[in-house]
Amino acid sequence: MTKRNQTLGEFIIENQSSFQYSSGELSKLINAIRLAAKVVNHEVNKAGLVDVLGAAGDTNVQGEDQQKLDVFANEKFIQTLTNREIVCGIASEEEDSFISINSNDEKHQNKYVVLIDPLDGSSNIDVNVSVGTIFSIYRRVTPVGTPVQLEDFLQPGNQQVAAGYVVYGTSTMLVYTTGDGVNGFTLNPALGTFYLSHPNMQFPEDGKIYSVNEGNYTHFLQGVKDYIKYCQKEEGDRPYTSRYIGSLVSDFHRNMIKGGIYMYPKSSIAQNGKLRLLYECNPMAFIAEQANGIAIGGKNRIMDIEPTELHQRVPFFCGSRNMVNKLQEFLKKYH
Repeated sequence: MTKRNQTLGEFIIENQSSFQYSSGELSKLINAIRLAAKVVNHEVNKAGLVDVLGAAGDTNVQGEDQQKLDVFANEKFIQTLTNREIVCGIASEEEDSFISINSNDEKHQNKYVVLIDPLDGSSNIDVNVSVGTIFSIYRRVTPVGTPVQLEDFLQPGNQQVAAGYVVYGTSTMLVYTTGDGVNGFTLNPALGTFYLSHPNMQFPEDGKIYSVNEGNYTHFLQGVKDYIKYCQKEEGDRPYTSRYIGSLVSDFHRNMIKGGIYMYPKSSIAQNGKLRLLYECNPMAFIAEQANGIAIGGKNRIMDIEPTELHQRVPFFCGSRNMVNKLQEFLKKYH
């Protein structure tokens, strides 16, 4: 039974039976992410006071300009996860390839890989809008005792053992699942401790918010255009409210609490969509499904997609069950 005001550590111990592997392993994994998140949160909150704003002058593997905080967050998460003696490999949205990590005895005994978007929505930092971190955790599929391989990372989302995100906003929250529901923990900055604040988070069955970059409307497929017009039509409980922050973590978090749908479709200018399957879509899909929501890439469930490359992009739709089902009705008309 979950109790509010439990610390994150207490919650993990009390709910260890919900994690199919060793509870000590889960503690190490989540604690590493918790620690790195606190360090990144500290830097995010100093933005504007110290030299962490603006572009770093480099681009990442997707050709996107890296912000200084992107680089900082990436380094901190890699450093913290490496030092915890639990992860055998890390793949980051900011890195060209995966990073292989040996165990201290140099016998490759670690069992988990972590895929991470260190700072989602970082282009919003300069204007003081919420940003976040997204993480996804798998058990390796290659034999323990050998170096990690690409196939350890290219697993479908239905093989995730844990996933979550941290949102750095008016308060800092860590939200995660191990396949037994979704729980949210808020950071008490005075104590540096995460406390259970949102137990058993659930998407409402219905919602009145749709989140999409309508500036790209002209380029969307017709089924998506028709659904947007449906959302805007004055009929029954519609029109719905349009809310789009441009930070996946922030838009997702709001929709899970209030009810809504998030959409980043493919288009004539982004043939495969924009969001990354491994770093963004799979972890958010795992959370969505564990919170009574749905996540699809169009016709298919996101977590059933077989990845082919580390930085693969896919269309992404997720949110309240009835809203996603209605969207699918419109999409099917044009398949």
